Amino acid sequence: MATSAEDIRSPGLYRALLAEMLGVLFLVLVACGACTNVKAQQNLITISVCFGLSVATLVWCIANVSGGHINPAVTIGFLVTRKISIVRALFYFVSQLVGGIAGAAILMGLTPTEYRASLGTTQLTQGVSVGQGFGIEFMATFVLVFTVFATCDSNRNDLSGSGPLAIGLSVAMCHLWAVPYTGAGMNTARSFGPAVIFGGPAWDNHWVYWVGQLLGGVVAALLYDLLFAVNSSVDKLKSCGTSRHYNESDTYAVSDENHSEMKDMPPAKV
Repeated sequence: MATSAEDIRSPGLYRALLAEMLGVLFLVLVACGACTNVKAQQNLITISVCFGLSVATLVWCIANVSGGHINPAVTIGFLVTRKISIVRALFYFVSQLVGGIAGAAILMGLTPTEYRASLGTTQLTQGVSVGQGFGIEFMATFVLVFTVFATCDSNRNDLSGSGPLAIGLSVAMCHLWAVPYTGAGMNTARSFGPAVIFGGPAWDNHWVYWVGQLLGGVVAALLYDLLFAVNSSVDKLKSCGTSRHYNESDTYAVSDENHSEMKDMPPAKV
């Protein structure tokens, strides 16, 4: 992992920031655009598929530039597991929020007034309590970030197929569940951008889409990286929490049993 000082001096960081901003911009423009038409808004499958395909496509496009986070919950997960520096995480976060606002603004300008509806904002459905909304956003984002970490585990030898597609499928799956209750934010930048542009009721209980999602990302990242990753071990857990020279790709004390189990498993296909 590059240090914060190395990241600031790296030209690649600024390419990555542009990629993250554009990724979220097009996610909000296209996927939230599927929510603007009144008929489409009533079609759960249309919205879910559009979000899933949008995420898969955009991750595929920019993964080689920025890692294809396009989501603050993914970024904070990479931060707490020490895969990226604090500076890179903060800059990614800002770029993603700016992209969300820009995407919502463009969507507002391109959509006829009678079709704008709520501009794809995420709001708790009537009858859904704040606690329930928090739990739904936490769990949906957990599934997404857990999937991201599972598909990005470079030590796994059982994976084949498309990682971005697996990530997109997790998004579509959780949208099919969560849209009727919370709008299925699952992405702070995606929830924040339309709220800034649309305003009004979009800000009601908006904190749920920050705290629930970011906390879900943190828990999913730590759980996978320290307990389920191929190289997970007590040594890795100790090193992550205490060592200045922690390297998440090191093998640490992985047992031969774990390696043999992985070798015997057939490749997963997506």
